[in-house]
Amino acid sequence: MNAIALADQYFAMWNAADADHRAELIAGTWTDDATFQDPSFETTGHDELNKLVGAAQQMFPGLSFVRTGDIDEHHTYLRWTWHLKADGQEPVAGGTDIVVLDGDGKIQKLIGFHDFAPEH
Repeated sequence: MNAIALADQYFAMWNAADADHRAELIAGTWTDDATFQDPSFETTGHDELNKLVGAAQQMFPGLSFVRTGDIDEHHTYLRWTWHLKADGQEPVAGGTDIVVLDGDGKIQKLIGFHDFAPEH
């Protein structure tokens, strides 16, 4: 899977309301022991990641994650930026993700940074 297709699947995961569909997207793009870390959350494995995405959707109803800009790629690393927003609205949050791929091109580790986010 190329970098654009992987990123598309990643953002589809964040926006999939159905947990079973999210599980399929996760299984196709993440290693079994993959980790996700950002300033707010840390997960390991498919089930924890699926639960995190469901919780984020409850925290931000009506909003979607969208990739902004190009994907930077070298060796086994990817970097992309994103916004969290409603259609036609200004984003409420945005960030940059650094992705480490395994030898098969699946996400082994994702480290996220918030460029801007709502106050807690």
